[in-house]
Amino acid sequence: MEFSREINNFIDEYVSALKEGNAAIFAGAGLSIPSGVVNWKELLRRPASRLGLDVDKESDLVSLAQYIYNDSKTKTPLTELINNHFSQTGRINRNHEIISELPIRTFWTTNYDKLIEQALIKAGKRPDVKKRVNDLAVIKSKRDAIVYKMHGDVEVADEAVLIKNDYELYEKNNQMFTIALKGDLVSKTFLFIGFSFEDPNLEHILSRIKILLDDHTRTHYYFIKEVAEEDYPNNAEGKEQFQYDKIRQELKCADLERYSIKPLIVKKYEDITAILETITERYNRNNVLISGSAHEFNDYKVSGINAEDFVHKLSKTLNQKELKIATGFGVGVGSAVINGVLEGMEESGTRNINEHLIMRPFPQYATNGKEIGQLWEEYRQQLISECGIVIFMFGNKLTKKEESDEDIVVEANGVIREFDIAVDKNVKVIPIGVTGYASRKLWELVINDFHRYYPEFPYLKDKFIKLGEDGIEFNQLIKIVTDIVIEIRGGE
Repeated sequence: MEFSREINNFIDEYVSALKEGNAAIFAGAGLSIPSGVVNWKELLRRPASRLGLDVDKESDLVSLAQYIYNDSKTKTPLTELINNHFSQTGRINRNHEIISELPIRTFWTTNYDKLIEQALIKAGKRPDVKKRVNDLAVIKSKRDAIVYKMHGDVEVADEAVLIKNDYELYEKNNQMFTIALKGDLVSKTFLFIGFSFEDPNLEHILSRIKILLDDHTRTHYYFIKEVAEEDYPNNAEGKEQFQYDKIRQELKCADLERYSIKPLIVKKYEDITAILETITERYNRNNVLISGSAHEFNDYKVSGINAEDFVHKLSKTLNQKELKIATGFGVGVGSAVINGVLEGMEESGTRNINEHLIMRPFPQYATNGKEIGQLWEEYRQQLISECGIVIFMFGNKLTKKEESDEDIVVEANGVIREFDIAVDKNVKVIPIGVTGYASRKLWELVINDFHRYYPEFPYLKDKFIKLGEDGIEFNQLIKIVTDIVIEIRGGE
């Protein structure tokens, strides 16, 4: 989908923050509402009515919670609301999945539910959850992300931040959370997601940012759904309320700038998911899978270098363009990929191989009650989901004729399958046709229907045509492949 200039600029900034390890999420109730979690206003509806109040007429829900506390002289009715609702409802939604799969190590939330932690675990990560101040002193070993639950957790509902008293004493009782938040606001780029203008927590958080940082903060971002006329009754009263809310939203957006928070206006809530998916897609374009296998190289038609040295040199060149290279250890290809990346690392003086190489050797026999074909399919799906670009080369394997024991070389159906998976996942495909075999077939598919595969890059077709030009000089070919990858990634 098409995004506004402001949102495209945000996507670029946030992808850069992800690459640098400086991206963070601040989640409000709206992140969990699509999961079936009722917002705080709805939870307070019944206890408010017992006091003779209409929750729809109340904007200060913190004060409303205080009134409920004052009436019973205990937080029990409020903590029971949390226990009864948040421990029994909610499921991970698509936005939870996306943010948990991205390389984000810092999550802050005012939510009491456990959906962020559950999503991280589902993504194969180990969350270190901070529910209380005392948790800050304990570091979970081998943690992949920290989840700061600054207003508490359903498991300790009696300690949750709920009423005016809690907010007034927050700095005294939760000072270490405040200090940790201040450090992250200075050093990371936050995306505030799931907050609304009616959420009382937002005002408290924004004022805290202003006090904490005294205008010395990074730029952060905040999703806002545009006030839309179709959401209002088609009568004079509805039109008047629409105009009022529209003006109020414009003023609110301008006010957010005081806190170095740039509003990101979306037409509908589903746009947020599309934006997050685009962030994932663009971030993954820094990861390039080299797909291929080669029992032989007889159809290889590149001049000036042998096949394995070509793979080595291409891998090295891509690595030195700050791209992470992925390999599944394809026969005749995987070793050359690894050697090329290692040489590039040595020349650039870097040692952390995890920043340069993704290695996923395929299992060689069935395990856990799964057939080998099923395991390979799962490996392919997972590996390609971590990448935004796949380069295909060669693609042949040795097999036996059905009617005899004679060995023959055929197209590698695994390489073709990886092409299909990549296309299904909207991963960009670059078949190098001059390497022959399955890659030649895939190159012809792309060239003959180029707009299908590259609707946003029509000007790259001439470069793709060169990828099938027999006898092309290897340096020229490497430059063309590198230029295509850099263009897809979004520049140097």
